[in-house]
Amino acid sequence: MERSNMKKQEHKIVVAVDESEESMYALSWCLRNLLSPNTKNTLVLLYVKPPPSVYSSFDAAGHIFSNNVIETLEKYGSELVNSVMTRAEAVYRNFETKVTVEKVVGCGDAKDVICGTVEKLRADMLVMGSHGYGFIMRALLGSVSDYCAKHVKCPVVIVKHPGEK
Repeated sequence: MERSNMKKQEHKIVVAVDESEESMYALSWCLRNLLSPNTKNTLVLLYVKPPPSVYSSFDAAGHIFSNNVIETLEKYGSELVNSVMTRAEAVYRNFETKVTVEKVVGCGDAKDVICGTVEKLRADMLVMGSHGYGFIMRALLGSVSDYCAKHVKCPVVIVKHPGEK
């Protein structure tokens, strides 16, 4: 079969991004190593906001929260999303690869949102950075990347930052 008649393959790669250097390194690693000019690539940048706190007009000591405090917390969350996506944009703009970029923002427990989004989007691959927690920290906090590697149906690439031991 001639190359000109071959249809380009389509790949949808989800990259989980957050405030960390590890996630930005994973994004740049993905751009360098996983994207091919012979494929139609869609890169989905997925950021997961922590679940919203249950706001009450009273705090634990019985003080009244003003609406300004709640608005400030919501504004901070939006600014954090914009900051992370702006950093991610700066990373992928440095690469000379043709890729369609989609941005998805979820809210909730990171491992559940990531797994659910990957399934919903029918992603071909999930790329995540590793925070490099040791055994004790993983035992206490759990590892989002370990959880996702065990629960999503597509291949998962966990990228270690070069500074990680």
